[in-house]
Amino acid sequence: MKSPLAQKPETATSATPGPVASFLRFVISGGGVGVLSSFAVTLLAMTMPWAVSNAIITVASTLLCTELHARFTFAKGRSAGWREHWQSAGSATAAYTATSVAMYALHLAQPSAGTLTEQIVYLGASGLAGAGRFVILRLYVFAGRRAQAGRTTRALVRQGKAAAPDPAGLRQSSSKAWPNGSRPELAA
Repeated sequence: MKSPLAQKPETATSATPGPVASFLRFVISGGGVGVLSSFAVTLLAMTMPWAVSNAIITVASTLLCTELHARFTFAKGRSAGWREHWQSAGSATAAYTATSVAMYALHLAQPSAGTLTEQIVYLGASGLAGAGRFVILRLYVFAGRRAQAGRTTRALVRQGKAAAPDPAGLRQSSSKAWPNGSRPELAA
């Protein structure tokens, strides 16, 4: 007969990977999609303006990367929700702006830049934007609500704005505890 106090075997849970492991996963998944995106942008830019092709590929790659980051990079064990997609879209908008500005600057400096030069500039801008996205995704988008609440609580405590809650909720101020507002002293 089994003891009712016997411990149940632990089930495997997916713990959130540390910053180094997350960054390596981010580079593999985001970088892989980024390299494929750079070729797709170049091919699509042959049929339409570069900024339009960059926008189309940025939207598609952001959707794909947000799912990869939710499931693989930050090991949430689930699909990304609407909140994660919208927040990731905000960081992708900044990345789109960075790559567009870099390509615009390249074409101002060298109007007939070759495909290899465009690839180098695009991947360089994407790499810098990707490092910024990693920080945003790790600290805010996929941090989890408890981690974000913990940061908010610690910030409020440092500012002196958060009071420790009364666990029982029964404590009253001394003026309300006694009818005349003063607490009687007990003789020792």
